[in-house]
Amino acid sequence: MKITEIEVIPAVMPLAARYGDATGRVRMGGIDDHVVVKIHTDNGLTGYGDYEDHPTIDAGVVDRLIGRSPFDFLHNDLNLALGMALYDVMGKYLEVPAYKLMGQKLRDAVPCAAWTRPCSPEVFAGEVRRSAEQGYRVFKMHSNPRYDVIEQTRAAADAAPAGFKLHWDFNHNRSPGVVLPILAEMERDHSHIVGFIEDPLPWQDVDGWARLRAKSKIPLIMHVPQLGGIQEVMAGAADIYMTGGAIGRTLQDGFAYGRANVQTLIQQSGGALMKALTLHQAAVLPTATAHVITLDDQYERDIATPVAVDEGFSRVPEAPGLGLEVDDDAIAEFARGDRLQRVEYIGILRLPGGRTLYTKGSPGVQRLTGFEEGALPGIGFEYWEDDGSEEYRQARARLDAEGTYMV
Repeated sequence: MKITEIEVIPAVMPLAARYGDATGRVRMGGIDDHVVVKIHTDNGLTGYGDYEDHPTIDAGVVDRLIGRSPFDFLHNDLNLALGMALYDVMGKYLEVPAYKLMGQKLRDAVPCAAWTRPCSPEVFAGEVRRSAEQGYRVFKMHSNPRYDVIEQTRAAADAAPAGFKLHWDFNHNRSPGVVLPILAEMERDHSHIVGFIEDPLPWQDVDGWARLRAKSKIPLIMHVPQLGGIQEVMAGAADIYMTGGAIGRTLQDGFAYGRANVQTLIQQSGGALMKALTLHQAAVLPTATAHVITLDDQYERDIATPVAVDEGFSRVPEAPGLGLEVDDDAIAEFARGDRLQRVEYIGILRLPGGRTLYTKGSPGVQRLTGFEEGALPGIGFEYWEDDGSEEYRQARARLDAEGTYMV
C-alpha cells in the first residue's frame, strides 16, 4: 500500500448553538478553525484526520509522504491531522482498530471531560448543567483574572450532580502566596467538587510544585513539563502529568509515566476524530486513567460520527482505523464555511470595592491592577457588544480619547 495523494483541507466547524449570542461569539473565536486531512492510497483506501489548528500543513512535509507506505510512519511526530489519518488508513488496511498499532489494549473505555472557555459564574453553571446532561462527570475550566474562581466554583457546585468534579487550570502564572489561600479555601469549602488543579505555579518552579503538592489534598496536574517529565516525576512535582500533540511523543510520554506508576492525562484539540484517536491512545497507555480532553463537545455538527459519553466515559472504537464513519459532504460544506467573525465590544471589569474599569476589549487585569490572578476576590467581568445605543457610542468615544478609564 502506497500513499498516492494527500488532501489538506481548511475547514470551519460550526460551533454549538449555545455559543450563538454575543458573549459566546467573543469567547469562542478561533476554535472553529480546523485542518482536515484525507490520505488516499493505491488500493482505494482513504484515511481521515482532523485537528483544531492553523489550517495549513507544510507542503514539503506532505510531499515527502507521497509514494511511501503509511507503515513507514508508525509513532509519527507529524501534525496531528496528518498523523491520525495515517493510523486511520493503516487500521483500515489491516482491518483492525488503531490501538492495535500502538500497544497492548488495557481498557475498553476512558473517562472524558467537557470544556469551555472562561466565563461568568452564571454561564459556567449553565455549562456544568449542560455537560452533566450529556453524560460527563468532569469539567475542565481555565481560571481567568477577570473572574473570581471561588464564585465560579460555588456556582458550579450548586449546578452539578453528586460526584461531578471540576478540573481547574490555573494558567501557570502565580506565586505560592496567592495559590495557597485559594487551595485552602477550595479544600475547606468545595472539596466535594474540586477534583483537580492544573498548573497552579509556573512550570519552571519545580521545587515550588513539590512543596505545594505536599500541602495540597487536591491532585495537581502538570502540563508541558519543561524538563521533559521524568525529571519532574523524580522531584515529586505533580500527581498527574498531561501529554498530547504528536502521536509518537504522546505514546512515548505515556509509556514512560506508566513505568513510573504516575497517572497521565491526554489533552488534544479537535472534533470526533480527535476524540477517537485519543481514546485509542489512552486504551494502551498503562496509567492513562485520568479523563481525556478533546473539545469534541464544542461543535453543533462534525465531519464524523460523534462519540457517545455515558456515566463519564466513552468506549474505545472497535471498527478498523479510528473507527468512525466520516461524512465527505460535511467536509466539503465546512470547507466553504465562514469563520467566526471578530466582535467589537467594551470590557466592563467590576472591582471588589465597587468601582468599574472600562476597556477596549478584554482587560489585562494584572497590568491594570498590579494584583496576581486570584488575588482580587469578588472581581467580575461583562462583555458589552456594540448595541447601537448612545451610551455605547459615548463610552467608546471616551475610550478612544482617554484609553481605559474607571468610574
